[in-house]
Amino acid sequence: MNPSISLINATGPRAMAYGANELSFGYPEGVTVVDIVPDAIRHMIHDHWTSYPPVNPMWHYLLGVVFVFLFMFSCTGNGLVMYLVIKNKNLRTPANMLVFNLAFSDFCMQVTQYPPYVYNCFNGGVWMFSPFLCELYACLGAIFGLCSLWTLAFVSFDRYNVIVKGVSAAPLTKGKALGFILFCWAYSIGWSIPPFLGWGAYIPEGILDSCSFDYLSRDANRRSYGLCIFAFDYAIPLLIIVLAYVFIVQAICAHEKAMREQAKKMNVTNLRSNADSNAQSAEVRIAKVAMTNVALWLISWTPYAAVTLQGLAFNQSGITPLVSMLPALLAKSAAVYNPMIYAINHPKFRLAIQKTLPWFCIHEPEAKSSDNQSNATKVEGKEETA
Repeated sequence: MNPSISLINATGPRAMAYGANELSFGYPEGVTVVDIVPDAIRHMIHDHWTSYPPVNPMWHYLLGVVFVFLFMFSCTGNGLVMYLVIKNKNLRTPANMLVFNLAFSDFCMQVTQYPPYVYNCFNGGVWMFSPFLCELYACLGAIFGLCSLWTLAFVSFDRYNVIVKGVSAAPLTKGKALGFILFCWAYSIGWSIPPFLGWGAYIPEGILDSCSFDYLSRDANRRSYGLCIFAFDYAIPLLIIVLAYVFIVQAICAHEKAMREQAKKMNVTNLRSNADSNAQSAEVRIAKVAMTNVALWLISWTPYAAVTLQGLAFNQSGITPLVSMLPALLAKSAAVYNPMIYAINHPKFRLAIQKTLPWFCIHEPEAKSSDNQSNATKVEGKEETA
């Protein structure tokens, strides 16, 4: 029997009348969100959540529906990116190895995280599985989330290498790309395993539909793990990404300024040939798409990072069940955004869709090759990493 039903029945017929003064969303007065969880996982619930009553059941159903749609979009988008890279030989470049890894990591994220969450949302609104599966769920979410973040960090570095360093840059080889990918997986797994070995812990969070690492306990063990996760798995890759794109924007702005000044001295409107103009336009487009992609990722994960930091180091009173769960929802929705940007904004992927899946109604003109192309255009295989 559902714990919440047995609890309400125990209070008598009057308590069953939804809307009575003693009730909060159908629960008796004084009931907390912890009281309705199954006995098997109650020992895992942090005492912080005993201060809050159960949330309106509408939230569970609403979040469940949202995750169903996210699951469909993420499956379609990431599956399409992986299919196109496998199917089209011209997309199998070193840079697109990073793209494929990002899509694969995001695909694994949605396959492991969305179905259990949706099941819980529509079956009582609490974690309905075993304590071990709660820990495994949180661990897999951490692995795939961290892998995606570090993949984007290497994507940013590759863009910096191509656009800022130009012809002097060492090209990204398949060996280097494979090394970056192996690092992403090893690093993310390495930081996600410690709670199973005694450093840190995975516990249910928020409205208790899902599990994450413990960012509420203030003992040295769990607090140190949480702060290390924030520093090494959010702040450092964030710094890499931000610095890479700051240098990219500076390089593009400086180059454009120099070209304008030189054209002014020569009393002409433009120093570039048509091919060079198209190449430079491609470089600017790549930078814009890349920054948009990373900005979406940061928008997705920063609120959740802020909540965890608040729980680890500041006043926890503002961390209500919904305050913790809505940023978590936003964070997991990051698996949806990346493939959409690749499919919509990148000419090479659009061409691949046009040729492989003509019923998609994509109409992308094929670019003509030219001997006057810039370095950024000659390494078009790297365009997709934006």
